[in-house]
This record gives sequence, C-alpha cells and structure tokens, in this order.
Amino acid sequence: MASNRHLGRIIALQTLYEEEFRRDAADTDFNLEDVLTRNIARYSEMVDDVAFIRNLVNGVIAYTPELDATLQPIAPEWPIDQIARMDRIVLRIGLYELLHARDVPPKVVINEAVELAKAFGGENSSKFINGVLGTVLRQRPETENVETASATKPKSAAPKTAKSKPADTSKASDDKKSDTASDAPHKAKVN
Repeated sequence: MASNRHLGRIIALQTLYEEEFRRDAADTDFNLEDVLTRNIARYSEMVDDVAFIRNLVNGVIAYTPELDATLQPIAPEWPIDQIARMDRIVLRIGLYELLHARDVPPKVVINEAVELAKAFGGENSSKFINGVLGTVLRQRPETENVETASATKPKSAAPKTAKSKPADTSKASDDKKSDTASDAPHKAKVN
C-alpha cells in the first residue's frame, strides 16, 4: 500500500501541476476530472487506491487558498507566486496531508513530500520542502502533536547534561557547529 500511495502522490502531483499550468495559461478547455482520469488510467495496472488520489487532488484544489495562507508566514522571503511551481505544488500536497488527511503519520507525509521534491524539484527543493513542512509540524497545537511525538523524536535521544558538553572553543569547532546547525532543518527527520 505504501508504494501504491507514493505512486498516487506522483499522479496527484502531475495532475495538480497540469491544472495550475493550464489555468495560468488561460486554457479554457481544461477539465480537471478528465485530466485526473487520464493520469490515473496511465498507471491503472499499478494503482488500486484511486480514491486516495482523487481525494488528494480534490482536497488540494478545494483548500488551496487556506494552504497558501498557512504557507506564506512560514516562508515570508518567498511569496507563494515566486516559489517554483513544482515546489509550490509539493508544499500544498504535503500541507494538505498534514492538516486534513489524518490517516497518514506526519513523518511519512514530510518524507513523501521530500521524496517528491528530490524526484521532480530543483537542486535545493527537498531541503526547502522539509524545512517548511517541519516548521508547520512543530507549530501545530500540542494536542495534535502528541500522537506524532514518538514517531518524530529519535529513540536514542538522551537528556544533555553540562558534563557531556564539549568545552572546545576553537574556530574549527565553531565552524562544525555552524554547519551542523545550518543543516538541521534540511534533514528528513523532524524533531
């Protein structure tokens, strides 16, 4: 089922990309249902969860204004219309699943969005997607995050003590810390 849903997300991405592209091109002949049916038919032998694909596409379309309004303050340097089309659609899919599709664990949603970005986005798309969706997950009310806490925290995380902290203040150590800190939002794991 998992790989089937991965393919389903790819089909949804293709459909949503075509929808936005043709809408922006003022294509008056565009019919979402026809395009979705065509895209599902291409993979009919490999897809059996058609309802998942339809719900994902229709949900993203229905909630696009809400999704964009949620995304904008998280990435204020990137107005929605300036984000690459593919990245914008991957973000909408991931955000829709985080906020409205409660049957998929948040960690899975983020990892799937990162994989879509790696496959179809630009060089830094996966890092951007991971950072934005990770921020959304961390900002969700605690009652929503309780169910995801065990899935998103590393199992080996132990409390840090003053004794375990290195006292090295050399330049090399500072550079290493900076690199590690700057890479933190780009990891697929959300803490």
